[in-house]
Amino acid sequence: MIPLRHQRTVARAASVEGFGYWSGEDCRVEFRPAAPGSGVTFVLAPANGAPPTRFPVGLSFREDRPRRTVMKNGDKRVEMIEHVMAALFGLEIDNCEVWVTAEEMPGCDGSAAAFVEALDMAGVVVQSTPTRPLVVTRATRVGNEHKWIEAQPTNSNGLSIEFHLDYGPSNAIGRQSFAAEISPEQFRYELAAARTFVLREEADALVAMGKGTRVTPQDLLIFDADGPMENPLRYPDECVRHKVLDVVGDLALAGRPIVGHIVGYRSGHQLNAELVEALLAHEQEVGQRKSA
Repeated sequence: MIPLRHQRTVARAASVEGFGYWSGEDCRVEFRPAAPGSGVTFVLAPANGAPPTRFPVGLSFREDRPRRTVMKNGDKRVEMIEHVMAALFGLEIDNCEVWVTAEEMPGCDGSAAAFVEALDMAGVVVQSTPTRPLVVTRATRVGNEHKWIEAQPTNSNGLSIEFHLDYGPSNAIGRQSFAAEISPEQFRYELAAARTFVLREEADALVAMGKGTRVTPQDLLIFDADGPMENPLRYPDECVRHKVLDVVGDLALAGRPIVGHIVGYRSGHQLNAELVEALLAHEQEVGQRKSA
């Protein structure tokens, strides 16, 4: 029997400001307390006074976009939410309203550190309602032989993630592996500060498309043949740690804590979301068989 912890929300409001990497648009994010059982909801409230649009975090609002996790409601979107979600999920904050002034979240330094700092300043309130974890009961894999992610049952009462990054032997990123038990302490000190990364040729291609024109090498990790440009690594294996951070943020699409062991190989946001979908579908199938 897995012990159930109680749900948690923030004790008071706290905010983060910055600009979106893709759009270059300024954005303010404010974390606000939310009721038990409400989950995480993004609320887009533009500074021009337009009516707020709500985006409950979950697969039904998710939209496929390259390189980022996006929620859509009608013709409105909130984008690059994975680092915000990783901070909430990693710190075990189940219920929160995330009010934002622009569609794209602030990139900050490319990590979740600014969001973790804000949430730590806000504090946490333990609520009366217990969580209902999503428990992995069978091995489930999505992807193909070139990139995949798998969930496995575990003997522990929580979540662990193992990731294998493989850029091949001919560049500065190379091959990296990292594994972690996902607890608030582990997330805060081992994952939150790991920054997003791109190859220089990828960054140049995005700029040529008119994307990321406000971003400099000091805002995230841009790798050329010799390593990160004008920006020292925080960890020797920072790239793979960031991939684990991204997995944490995408698993939050389940809307519940997850009990299991996750292994990823070169996966990204789309496969991470497909794994959540497969786990929820299997749980529903099991429930239907039991009630038949």
